[in-house]
Amino acid sequence: MDWQTPEDTVPSAFITEANTRSVLGKPPATGAWREGDAPGDRKFASLGPMTLEQGGQLPSVRIAYETWGELRPDRSNAVLVLHALTGDSHVVGRPGPGHPTAGWWGSMIGPGKPIDTDRFYVVAPNMLGGSQGSTGPASHAPDGREWGARFPFVTIRDHVAAQAALSDKLGIERWAAVVGGSMGGMQSLEWAVGYPDRLERFAVFAAPAIASADELARNSVQLDAIRMDPGFADGDYYEAADGEGPHRGLALARRMALLNYRSPDELSDRFARSWQSGLSPLGGGGRFAVESYLDFHGNKFTRRFDANSYITLVEAMNSHDVGRDRGGAAAALGRVTARGLVLGIDSDRLFPLADQHYIASNISTSVHGPDAVVISSAFGHDGFLIEDTLVGAHVRGLLDT
Repeated sequence: MDWQTPEDTVPSAFITEANTRSVLGKPPATGAWREGDAPGDRKFASLGPMTLEQGGQLPSVRIAYETWGELRPDRSNAVLVLHALTGDSHVVGRPGPGHPTAGWWGSMIGPGKPIDTDRFYVVAPNMLGGSQGSTGPASHAPDGREWGARFPFVTIRDHVAAQAALSDKLGIERWAAVVGGSMGGMQSLEWAVGYPDRLERFAVFAAPAIASADELARNSVQLDAIRMDPGFADGDYYEAADGEGPHRGLALARRMALLNYRSPDELSDRFARSWQSGLSPLGGGGRFAVESYLDFHGNKFTRRFDANSYITLVEAMNSHDVGRDRGGAAAALGRVTARGLVLGIDSDRLFPLADQHYIASNISTSVHGPDAVVISSAFGHDGFLIEDTLVGAHVRGLLDT
């Protein structure tokens, strides 16, 4: 079923009647993984209390994660894979109980694949504040109720601090590589800057060193869409009946985001001005096909994500600035000692190539010198998830250095 396929990992396509039937019925108040749900392939690590960068406190933190491959006795072959905003720990595997979608990077990880699980032990955590098993707004606070909008403000640095604590729990002192794209790329870069002695290599795909004003502006309208939904109820919606939660606002935020993830050429080439049905969209009550595409994926998204988590994680992306309290971004990037792969996509309108070139030009350890690797793709920002052959070749090259 189409709802079981992460839309970020496949080219855009027309919405069929079967697609529409797959998301019939009222959306739940939250699509978060909840206590009592099937764990699927998840493992869980309890990390204890955590003080956050901006002063917030979490009395207990749990991180959900998945692993593939075997860890060597000397623990020298561990690779940390970090997901993007709406991803999770289910990088590889089929949909099933506990996992509403298939793995989002199954083409990249496995025996003989670019991140070869015959060589490497791969760990993929769900980030702090997420909605798929790690401590987040849908988790229970000490008073027994969901944290909801009371969940404290977290930053990209808090995400990495939690990942470092998970590393300690797993007995991994130094990662063979840390790999991430988009929001995961922000975290990978923060690893390289903030924990230079704990990784040998890192890869940053389609991510910046600093969240720009342009990104902050785009994010603000997405968050407003959620908060203005009456079903959001100031973040206290977890007891709402199906169809009564903030699904309209969350779906609208997702539709806005998808426009940033795909290139205008891809959408134009795929849909042009096609109608979705025999009804004319020119006053005849019909819709353009691209409108139905966005509607379907917005609807689908509400069934696997949580509105409060979306706000929490987008605000964490807004916090991203590797140079904060470090003398500026260039000075911070000068701390990097791990071998690095910095890759951008020529059609990315979310984080344009200038962002990746800036990173590459300010680190001395890039395996490709002062310019980022550029791949040509019609798929925009999501190209790092779709262009398996192009991205995979560079990942192999990094891991072989």
